[in-house]
Amino acid sequence: MGKGKVYLVGAGPGDPKLITLRGLECIKACDVIVYDRLASPRLLRDLKPGAEKVYVGKLPDRHTMKQVDINQLLVDLALQGKVVTRLKGGDPTIFGRVGEEAELLHDNGIEFEIVPGITSAIAVPAYAGIPVTHRDMASSLSIITGHESPDKLDRSIHWDKVTNATGTLIFLMGVSKVGYISEQLMKHGKPPQTPVALIRWGTRVEQETLVGTLETIEAIVNAANFQPPAVIVVGDVVKQRQKLQWVERKPLFGTRVLVTRARTQSSELADQIESLGGEACEFPVIEMREPNDSESIGKLEAALTDAESYDWLMFTSVNGVDYFFKWLKRFGIDIRRFHRARIAAVGPKTAEALENRGLSIDVLPVLFQAEGLLEGLQGSLLPGQRVLLPRGDLGRDILPRELAAWGLTPIELDVYQTVIAENQDEETLELLKEGKVHIITFASSSTVTNLLAVLRRMGVEDPVALLKDVTIACIGPVTAETAIKAGLHVNIQPNDSTLDALIEAMAAYRLESRLNKKEAHEQ
Repeated sequence: MGKGKVYLVGAGPGDPKLITLRGLECIKACDVIVYDRLASPRLLRDLKPGAEKVYVGKLPDRHTMKQVDINQLLVDLALQGKVVTRLKGGDPTIFGRVGEEAELLHDNGIEFEIVPGITSAIAVPAYAGIPVTHRDMASSLSIITGHESPDKLDRSIHWDKVTNATGTLIFLMGVSKVGYISEQLMKHGKPPQTPVALIRWGTRVEQETLVGTLETIEAIVNAANFQPPAVIVVGDVVKQRQKLQWVERKPLFGTRVLVTRARTQSSELADQIESLGGEACEFPVIEMREPNDSESIGKLEAALTDAESYDWLMFTSVNGVDYFFKWLKRFGIDIRRFHRARIAAVGPKTAEALENRGLSIDVLPVLFQAEGLLEGLQGSLLPGQRVLLPRGDLGRDILPRELAAWGLTPIELDVYQTVIAENQDEETLELLKEGKVHIITFASSSTVTNLLAVLRRMGVEDPVALLKDVTIACIGPVTAETAIKAGLHVNIQPNDSTLDALIEAMAAYRLESRLNKKEAHEQ
C-alpha cells in the first residue's frame, strides 16, 4: 500500500462560500476529512460518498484532541494510503499550527500541500463594516495572538514596540484577555479614546459586534457577557463601521433558514436566502424518483404513445415538466406528436420550464394552484376533451375530479414519485435542538409531513414540540393547511404561491420582528 497525501486547507472565516476553489477541490477529493469547529459544517456536504469525518475541534472549556495527537493522526491516516484533508478555520498559516503538522508529515516522507484560506483577521472586520486599512487612517496592520496567559503574552509580545508599530492592531482569540490587552496598549502610549471593536462569529449568522474604546471596552464586553470566538480590532478604522455596515443591513441578516426541498431544487431558494444576508441550511426531506416497476412504466409508455389523442396538456409543477420530457426521451416520442393539445400551467416557474423548451402557454392562471387553473380554464374546456396531467404520485385530486365533473376525460400520469429523503445531517438536528434555526420553509405539503417523519426517524419523540418556537413559512394555503393540521403554527404565508413571494414575505417578517424588538428595548 502506497502512502497517501495530506491537504492542509484553510476553510476561511466561517461563511462556507468564502472557501477558495482549491480548498473545495481538496474537500471533494479526500477519503478522510479532519476538521475543527471553526470550519463550517456545510462544507462537509461536498464530501464524496463514503468519506470519513473526524472531528478534532477545540471548545473554550476543553480540547477534543491535543495538537500532538492531531499531527500523528494525519500521519497515520496518510500511511494507510488515504487522501486526507485537514480543514482549519481561517488561514492555516495564521495561528493555525500548520507548521507543526507539515513538519511531521515531512519527517515521515508524506506528500502534503498547504492551501491558504481567507483569514478571519481581515474578513471578519470587513463583514462588520471595518476595512483594516484606510488611506487616511491606517496604512499598516499587525495580527497578534491574544489567547495566551498575561505572563506569556508579555513574553511573546513586545508591547512597547507593537502598540504604535502599525495603524491597526488585530488580536485573534483574545476575548477573555481584552481588559489586559487594553491596559497594556494604554500603558504603552495608545490614547484611552482609541476605538475598539469585537466581532463575534464574524461572517456567520451569529455575527455580533461590540464597539467601545480602550478604556470602556472591558466593561462593555462583561456587561454583554460577550463570548469567544471573536476578532478584536484596535484603531481609527473602527470608525468606518458607522457608514460601512453592509451585512447587518440585509433583511435576513442573523437568520438561519431551514430549506426542506429536495436537494436538486434547494439551490435556488438557498441562493436567494443568502443574497439577503441569511444562512440557508439545506435539510432535504423529499426526493423525486422515476417509477421503476414494470406496471407504472407500461402505463407511462401507453399514455405518452397516445400523444395525438389529447386536447390539453396540464402541468402543475416544474418537476412534472422535467420528468415528462425525460420519459419522452426514454420512449423516443417526439413532442410534435402532441400538436392537437393546448398547454396550461400552474405558476410562473412551471410556465418558464415549458417556455425554455420552446413551448408557448395557452393558459396561466392568476392564482398559482389547481383552483386557479380551473378558474382560468372556464369557457375553454369542452365535454369529451381528453386531458393529460403529468405530475407526481402525491398530486391533489381536485384537478382531475373537477375535470371529470365537467365531462372531460383526465388522464393522471405519475411521471415521478415523491419519497422520504435519506441521510440527513445530524448537525442540522443539533441546530434545531439548540434553538439556532429561525425559520423553516415548506414549499409543498409533502415537505411538511416528511420533515416530521424524518425527525421521528432521527429519534425526536415529539417533532411538533421541537419546532414550536421556530417561525414556519409556507409557500401557499394548501401547504399551510397541511402544517396546521400537523400541529404547527404558520407565521408566514405569501399572497402568491411562488418562491419569490415566499422570500419577500420572510424578509418582511424578519424586518418587522427586528423593529418590534428595537421598540421594546427602547421603552
